[in-house]
Amino acid sequence: MMAVPKRKTSKARRDKRRAHWKLAVPGMVKCPKCSEYKLAHRVCKACGYYKDKEVVQA
Repeated sequence: MMAVPKRKTSKARRDKRRAHWKLAVPGMVKCPKCSEYKLAHRVCKACGYYKDKEVVQA
């Protein structure tokens, strides 16, 4: 024998449970070289620098 729900879960109750399943905003930081916003711990797409070193030719 298995446990079976006695009543159908309403849409409101179901959606309340799922209210915290949002996507998180990615951590954006300003590039110290060119002041463009970039993802944290990644090479800047605008200038090609990472931690004060040129990694990619821009």
